[in-house]
Amino acid sequence: MSKQPIRVAITGAAGQIGYSLVFPIAAGHVFGPDQPVILQLLELPVALGALEGVKMELLDAAFPLVQDIVATDSADTAFGDADLVLLVGSKPRGPGMERADLIRENGPIFIGTGKAIDANAKADVKVVTVGNPCNTNCLIARAQAKRTNPLNYTAMTRLDQNRAKAQLAGKAGVPVASVTRMGIWGNHSPTMYPDFTHALIGGKKATDAISDHAWLDGPFIKTVQQRGKAIIDARGKSSAASAAWAAIDHARDWHRPTPQGEWVSMAITSDGSYDVPEGLIYSFPCTVDEEGQYHIVQGIELDEKAKARVKASADELIEERDTVKDLLG
Repeated sequence: MSKQPIRVAITGAAGQIGYSLVFPIAAGHVFGPDQPVILQLLELPVALGALEGVKMELLDAAFPLVQDIVATDSADTAFGDADLVLLVGSKPRGPGMERADLIRENGPIFIGTGKAIDANAKADVKVVTVGNPCNTNCLIARAQAKRTNPLNYTAMTRLDQNRAKAQLAGKAGVPVASVTRMGIWGNHSPTMYPDFTHALIGGKKATDAISDHAWLDGPFIKTVQQRGKAIIDARGKSSAASAAWAAIDHARDWHRPTPQGEWVSMAITSDGSYDVPEGLIYSFPCTVDEEGQYHIVQGIELDEKAKARVKASADELIEERDTVKDLLG
């Protein structure tokens, strides 16, 4: 292969999501079938044994695209010259823990992570934050960016987009591929707004393809917002495989131009569009150009109900930001 390998760093690589992530990346699902990769896998010292097992499996799969696998507990090593970083590892919510407590617990972790990325990764590294609360974890990591591009720090709401597409497709009785322009606004939390009013099903407005508008404006939104909890209730564990594939989708679509007429949902640094305060890590409907740069879709008309939902999620993110304001420098 003549192409230089792309270095991909993954934190929490021996966990459920990390384990589900590494094999699609190794198989070429992000960068394509002719792009070699180097996998740089990070874990806590206590999980190095499990990480070695993941490395063994990757070796046994004999992926032609994989040029090297680094398994380490050193953030400096894992982020060294990285082109793409997937921040999966984070502290989960414990019994009786409030969301604000979770944010404070994760704050120091993502300060250290952000500093290590900034010190060791490529200057134009692309960062995808998966570990929850991902918007504010991303905000904390981004605050450490001095050498790296702060606009390249993103959080994942692609899982919400994928969930929303699946719900619309199921209701309309069509394949998921028929659903396009499904935009997610806001925080990866129950305040997130899956915007069905601009989604298309088979090229028609979703509100024309689905006559049950009460379902769209009620159960549909609630199902998407609460899907993570429903999966935990059903299987006793959080959604790992679907989260991993959403991260794959996010990274892949950030490295190729968005198909004409389609949108991708990404939590990015707000530039003030749609009255979302500048600087928040907020999910917008986006497109990606030939250079791999994302752009917020402009000119989307939001009715008063949609504006209220967009604002409610922004307000929640402002509260989260205020919770960690002393960590933002």
